[in-house]
Amino acid sequence: MPGIANVVAKRRRILALALLLLVPTVSHAWWDKAWKQRDKLELNTTAQNGVETKETLNSVPVAVRLHAGNFTFTDARPDGADLRFVAVDDKTVLKHAIERYDGANGLAVVWVQVPTLAAGNATQSIWVYHGNPAAPDISDSKAVFDGGSVVYNFSDPDGIARDGSANAVAPTTRPAGIEQAGLLGASAVFRGDAVVLPSAAVLAHPAGGAMTVTMWIKSSPPAAKASLFQQGGVDLTMDGGTLILRIGSTEAIKGGEIKPDTWQHVALVFGIGRASLYLDGAEVGSAQASLPELSGDVRIGEGLVGLLDALQISSSARGADWIRVAARSQGADSPFPRLTMEGDGEDGGSQSYFGILIANLTPDAWAVIGILGIMFVIAAAVMVAKARFISLADTANRKFLGRFRAAGENFLAIGDEAALANSSLFRLYQAGIRELKLRHAGRSVGAAAVSLSGASIDAIKAAIDADLVRETHRLNAKMVLLTIAISGGPFLGLLGTVVGVMITFAAIAAAGDVNVNAIAPGIAAALLATVAGLSVAIPSLFGYNYLASRIKNITADMQIFVDEFVTRVAEQFCG
Repeated sequence: MPGIANVVAKRRRILALALLLLVPTVSHAWWDKAWKQRDKLELNTTAQNGVETKETLNSVPVAVRLHAGNFTFTDARPDGADLRFVAVDDKTVLKHAIERYDGANGLAVVWVQVPTLAAGNATQSIWVYHGNPAAPDISDSKAVFDGGSVVYNFSDPDGIARDGSANAVAPTTRPAGIEQAGLLGASAVFRGDAVVLPSAAVLAHPAGGAMTVTMWIKSSPPAAKASLFQQGGVDLTMDGGTLILRIGSTEAIKGGEIKPDTWQHVALVFGIGRASLYLDGAEVGSAQASLPELSGDVRIGEGLVGLLDALQISSSARGADWIRVAARSQGADSPFPRLTMEGDGEDGGSQSYFGILIANLTPDAWAVIGILGIMFVIAAAVMVAKARFISLADTANRKFLGRFRAAGENFLAIGDEAALANSSLFRLYQAGIRELKLRHAGRSVGAAAVSLSGASIDAIKAAIDADLVRETHRLNAKMVLLTIAISGGPFLGLLGTVVGVMITFAAIAAAGDVNVNAIAPGIAAALLATVAGLSVAIPSLFGYNYLASRIKNITADMQIFVDEFVTRVAEQFCG
């Protein structure tokens, strides 16, 4: 016995240890209980569904796009002030800057400084917390972008291009305008005139030093030649749809294809003895060249007709991986980074695709789906009640018909009304008996052999036929509700979808963000109305066809019985 007890105790200890090892795998720490919601931001640096990198990058500003498909705006503050980006350790709060936050239309762009972005074949996560109404706003672009850079995102509401870095270099000229429907948020409009950045320490570069210039451009076809960046002897231009770097009077690099009316990422990098040009994250040209001494004003976009966004000028030489991450993470339809909804509370959770769609339903779609829900309940109730009614009638009809045919010449003496109350044939039989009683002047049926004329037989048949019509109406009662559900359900659903799509496109137009991630959730949610309409119509169609066939059979049985009853009456009373 002691040996058995030891074995049991040992098994309990093993089970307890297994549970302790299992707990960390099924639960996650929670950074701060004051924040009720948490989502996961995945940074994939693998070649598959990510941005492949060859080396580890430090202090990388990554643009995170929030939209209705990956973020529940109703759970956050209207201005996004409660957003917190926390490292995977659930302790380290990362620096972030909100460039745009439109909770009403479900669109936002937030810059997050990732301390370390691991090299290729790795996926790291960042927690995105929200859902704390009392949280202060800690958004700070000066902390996100390094001090050796100037950054212009052109999202200031007054149209002034302000430097988002700590250097605060204010342009001496403004863009021609601000386009709200820009790439990341608002974008600068250029109509040929340059935006001039005044001389500043951060824009002065020694000979042979390092420099990186990155920007997004969307050039219109009329711009045959434009200077994207010009300072001192360095001039980055596009001419005939090709990027050209000139250092002094020398054409150092030429390459890349600038497409009209298309957002493209352009980068110029000067390293030690080498200059490189990048387009959309890929190197399109390089040359052995050193940066000449640069000082004085910087001219941006002279001759450009189109849009420009996310301009950064840095005093360091960014690597190819850094350029690639910038180009991929800032693009409109990039899968990097990828935000996935996790859920509420400390235990996390998950949200299904249908949950995302339901969360994005517009009020008109809810109204249509509500009406369709009522229609479905009514149709289901009709089908259940009608199926029960028909089943009872069919069973009772078979029981009565058996008694009627077994009675022979005594067919006029069938009783037991309670057992045959659900039989439509019995009710027609009773109508026939009633007519016979009237023609026997109050005497009991069968009490005397009274001969009926042909006209009397026709009158009896006409009376029974009248009851036959009433029984047919009773069988078909409320079937029209099923036909309404069949024909009206899909059209109501289509109406909800069309209106929902219209509202989605109107909201996107007002918000100025036309990427597929912003459009898809609203359109997919609008299609739920059509799904709801079909969900009402299809069961109603099957139910209607089944019930209609059963009703048709009972109606045929009643017609046959009327003829059979009248024939027997004529044989017995027409001598």
